[in-house]
Amino acid sequence: MRKFTSYTFSFLLLLLSTLNINAQVKPLTSSEILLNLKKLNVLGSAMHIAAHPDDENTLLLTYLSKERLVKTQYLALTRGDGGQNLIGPEQGEYIGIIRTQELLAARRIDGAEQLFSRAYDFGFSKTREETLKFWGENNILSDVVYHIRKNQPDVLITRFPPDARAGHGHHNSSAFLAELAFNMAGDPTKFPEQLKEVQTWQPKRVVWNTFSPGFSNQKPTDKGSFITIDIGGYSPYLGKSHAEIAAESRSSHKSQGFGSGANRNARIDFMMHKDGVPAEKDLFDGVDMSWNRVKGSEQVAQLVDQAIRNYNVNYPASSVPVLVKIYQELGKLDAQNKYVQQKKAEIEVLLQNCLGLWFETNPVDYAVAQGDRAAVRVSVVKRADYPLKLTRLQFWGAQKDSTLSLELKNNELSTFTFSAEVPKTIKISQPYWLEKPIKNGAFQIDDQSKLSTPENVPSLQTSFTFLIDGQSFTFTKPWVYKSTDPVDGEVYRPFEIRPEVTANVSEKVYVFADNQPKMVDIVVKAHRTNVKGTLTFDVPAGWRVEPAQIPFELPEKYQEQTVSVKIFPSAQQSEVKLKVIAKTENGESPYSLKSVEYKHIPTQTIFPMATTALVKLDIKNKAKTIGYIAGAGDEVPAALRQMGCNVTLLDEAALSKNLAVYDAIVVGVRAYNTEERIKYFQEKLMEYVKNGGTMVVQYVTAGGFGNTLKVKEIGPYPFKVGRDRVTEEDAEMRILQPTHPILNTPNKITPKDFEGWIQERGIYFAVEWDKNYTPLFSANDTNEAAKEGSLIYAPYGKGHFVYTGLVFFRELPGGVSGAYRLFANLISLGKK
Repeated sequence: MRKFTSYTFSFLLLLLSTLNINAQVKPLTSSEILLNLKKLNVLGSAMHIAAHPDDENTLLLTYLSKERLVKTQYLALTRGDGGQNLIGPEQGEYIGIIRTQELLAARRIDGAEQLFSRAYDFGFSKTREETLKFWGENNILSDVVYHIRKNQPDVLITRFPPDARAGHGHHNSSAFLAELAFNMAGDPTKFPEQLKEVQTWQPKRVVWNTFSPGFSNQKPTDKGSFITIDIGGYSPYLGKSHAEIAAESRSSHKSQGFGSGANRNARIDFMMHKDGVPAEKDLFDGVDMSWNRVKGSEQVAQLVDQAIRNYNVNYPASSVPVLVKIYQELGKLDAQNKYVQQKKAEIEVLLQNCLGLWFETNPVDYAVAQGDRAAVRVSVVKRADYPLKLTRLQFWGAQKDSTLSLELKNNELSTFTFSAEVPKTIKISQPYWLEKPIKNGAFQIDDQSKLSTPENVPSLQTSFTFLIDGQSFTFTKPWVYKSTDPVDGEVYRPFEIRPEVTANVSEKVYVFADNQPKMVDIVVKAHRTNVKGTLTFDVPAGWRVEPAQIPFELPEKYQEQTVSVKIFPSAQQSEVKLKVIAKTENGESPYSLKSVEYKHIPTQTIFPMATTALVKLDIKNKAKTIGYIAGAGDEVPAALRQMGCNVTLLDEAALSKNLAVYDAIVVGVRAYNTEERIKYFQEKLMEYVKNGGTMVVQYVTAGGFGNTLKVKEIGPYPFKVGRDRVTEEDAEMRILQPTHPILNTPNKITPKDFEGWIQERGIYFAVEWDKNYTPLFSANDTNEAAKEGSLIYAPYGKGHFVYTGLVFFRELPGGVSGAYRLFANLISLGKK
């Protein structure tokens, strides 16, 4: 089978980066086709740079892409891995996977392209210095320089200022690195190793898209030149205002709760000059955005004008001949020129839309194991009355190739079925940024060119070669699984390459309060037929697994077998990992399987290492029955069960019953923000406390109480929640009330219990409270004043109330022993 040439592969990357690589080309209406014809005549580009998903100015991206018609990109330094999750329990790299897909959905709406760096979002950071130290300034700066050189934007646009006004160390850093990279990208002495793949490039200018309060028409107060841009216009081609499109794009960030209503007014944004040649009136002042910037393109420019002038809105296929001629003329120009490559890719999309051409490759199953066979169905149809011949099908990643000579009939579906062998050496469908462990605040991506696409380039793809007006065109698309849901209709899912077997440990962490062993369940799953082998286990010295190995045999694909082993803890307090390895005749599989499934994104399947945390600690817990009001992204109930608690999730029906049966009621993170009906049970909850119950409320966000419950009504006495937080996970936790029961019963809490915390100490602290509350800890980040609102306690009647911003929702699933001991004390308050 023919290999990819370097040019073919780079061109494929360019095409895939402009499309959703797991779906069809977006069908365009006739007026949208005309808009994209006009875009052929615009040779300009802009890169918008910020830190996270949801930082981007979607209205600006829409304006640039759909009004100015320039190539528009959004470079988010991170994938949002440290953000909160309002739709499920995923945290860390898993919420990063969700937010990656949400960004891609947003870009399909606003028309921009998505880029990332290697930076890992480790949560809120107060300073640029902390952020860049954690990420490794030079590595992430290198990525920004690479993207500028690779994509050659005319203008860089930052979202934040490079100083404390950005409000977040990541925000500050994104602007700081952008301004450094602006000058370095054109300097061949900076990151010279990149020049084997890309060329130096100097953008015309870098500007700061200022964010005056409310994006009002107030001029920014910074000294220096700036221009204003009305980005709130209306597109007759799309039948929507830019703001309406931007609101749809913004609403893609569902895990952040950023559903947006459209503002249909005019909107003035400010572009503050930061470096380069100042703009006088327009963002692209001094930038030649015509075909004059491509040598020898005079004929191309004339043909594009002809295509626009003669476009027939009632019969888009009439534009096919001139589009083919433009494509042929582009083929005579410098193949390495980025605009030649970009416009050829745009013409391919236009041809498919003008011809009403639809084609895809659908495996009959959603996954295949390495070395197995896949049954596949290929479908092709054209819906325009225009001659078209299919001449070849070529299958990348599978051993298959077909030469054809099929005249496609109008509106008549042609199908082909075949079975292909998937090589044993093909990589599993692991996101490229998760192939190696996260290290020193960054994803370990050895090949920087992988950053050219926001997600994996699928290994299994089909190239369709068509003969159009005597010219061969090859369009390449990935294999995608398609099914019909009785509610949602046609549903697409990325086709997955899996290891032949995976092993999932039933819990993320196992806590051992004594020397007694625990039974651990492991689900072994086959991803092809007739899988058999042996499970083996790896634990550090001092721990023991019985039996040491377990045979398994799974005749059917996707069949599961649950096996159990007995884990004997170490005699000493420790936190370790149990590793599970499945051995078959084909080798070893150290993988587990995790699927992230939400209706607003394609199903994402990840193969993390098959491990679980084992925690041996000195812990006592007197609370046995816990009522839990689930919040957003909450895995605390599983941790409570590990502490020996019987946990009941309290829905509306359960809250209506007798609450006195619970030793404690725990409220999950942001439950008061997300659960509309909790306000109707607040009086009953306070009565439960008054009569002797214990209530522990984990953090709520300041303001924005969707259920209109006032913050002072959360507890028995008023208190206010602010935005205070301590982001340094090793910040000193000073004990204010050493004799308080929370710090002594049933576990003695000492500074040692705050060792090994992950990501941060706490967020959304109480900032003011009634005299009946007692703060227990004082903490602060470097060079900041002490904050005492991380955990406040109040007795009420016969019971106990606690509000805490300490991030138990991170520490307990992470197996942090001190967090378990402190939480046990909180829920044991009412047990004497």
